[in-house]
Amino acid sequence: MFERFTKDARAVVTGAVENAWSGGARTVDAEHLLLALLDGEGSRASFALAALGLAEPREREPVRRAVREARRRAGLTRADTEALAELGIDVSEIVARVEEAHGAGAMSGDQERRGRLQGRRPAFGREARKVLERSLRLALARHDRRIGDEHLLLALTVVPGVAGEVLADHGVTFESVTRVCPPTQAARSAGR
Repeated sequence: MFERFTKDARAVVTGAVENAWSGGARTVDAEHLLLALLDGEGSRASFALAALGLAEPREREPVRRAVREARRRAGLTRADTEALAELGIDVSEIVARVEEAHGAGAMSGDQERRGRLQGRRPAFGREARKVLERSLRLALARHDRRIGDEHLLLALTVVPGVAGEVLADHGVTFESVTRVCPPTQAARSAGR
């Protein structure tokens, strides 16, 4: 599938691996793909993000902060946290206790304090694989010949999880991305 990715989409995937690696994560998660998209410049996804109010680093920082906070909660979405609260489980209290005993970020799954997984690059996690698969399906549905970083962004908005929740909180939804980032000219000129 990687051979169908555009240069920009490949850069996002490579950036996600680097984000996971530098953070000591065991796996590349959907959040790492989101962080790599935020780092992109001059691509269809970066233009879409800019059109939706995430053009400048100061505008993108709240997204990064929300991702960091979710990783501190072991990747639980706000909906997960609220559901647990209805059962009488206070996630913030659990995080505080775990971090008190094991250090800040102990629930994130990152290995920074314990070394780098014996030199191995992190593998792609279940959610990240779902995003990659969904990006292929979205490209096919839009009759695009290649998978671009805009397809990765669209996939992040529809695959349930922290990345989609954080994007939605900042006004980046499937509908808004589709509005500012229509199918490529090649797909339109092919009469599709």
